[in-house]
Amino acid sequence: MNNVHQIPTRLLHILLVLALTVFGGFPIYWMATTALSLNSELYNSGQVPWPQLANLPSMIAELAQLPLMRWLMNTSIVAVGTTVLSLVLGALAGYSLSRFKFHGKGILGFLMFMTQVVPEALILVPLYAMFITLGLLNSLFGLVLANVGFSLPVAAFIIKGAIDAVPYEIEESAVIDNCPRISVLTMIILPIIAPSMAAAAVISFFAGWNEYLFAATFLMDRDLWPASVGLASFVGQYETPLSAVMAAALIFSLPAVVFFLLIQRKIVAGITAGAVKG
Repeated sequence: MNNVHQIPTRLLHILLVLALTVFGGFPIYWMATTALSLNSELYNSGQVPWPQLANLPSMIAELAQLPLMRWLMNTSIVAVGTTVLSLVLGALAGYSLSRFKFHGKGILGFLMFMTQVVPEALILVPLYAMFITLGLLNSLFGLVLANVGFSLPVAAFIIKGAIDAVPYEIEESAVIDNCPRISVLTMIILPIIAPSMAAAAVISFFAGWNEYLFAATFLMDRDLWPASVGLASFVGQYETPLSAVMAAALIFSLPAVVFFLLIQRKIVAGITAGAVKG
């Protein structure tokens, strides 16, 4: 009898999941449909609601004329560099804020938090002047540093919250045996808070992957552009090749979507664990 009553609930859940899947996947479908359309059709007869596979060779030929793979490689370098540097510094900062007591700890945490309410455009000019002095303009490394400045506080607070939830007794025995603090962090604490590390990694990765403002300002060499700036360059004053824009945007978006789907459970678990204590 209970199974009979559970059937409508299960059916409702299935319909809800299907509706959310269609709603979430429709933008990708529409990008693919637009990419497989001719510009003349888009501007004259309008969008066709299904992919035209006959236009696939022309789309491939159009993309072959663009340095899309180089742009994607630059985007990957910025995203991976931002992620690695944010995790390394975030783990050190989070552990220090969680385990050590020192003067100015509250002020330091507040200042790190305040970086999240400052718009990137507000510090663009002073950061540009600083990068000129340091010789970091037109450099992917400089772009990584600029992104780390915004992603590091978030990673540090997520890791700090996760470390707060770890009992100190777990690492006491290692400290008594004269184990260095860095070994305690890397060999004991970090494996325990792996889900939170994954959450911090994802946030940092997407901060670097979606970078546009700093890249458009600091990078003058076209070969150093990330894909976001390369896509924006397609927009012209008199004409915009929508099919090429959507094809490149689809290639740019799919790796990030796949990456998110693969580790979405760790993201939720990590953010929840990091929110236990502030």
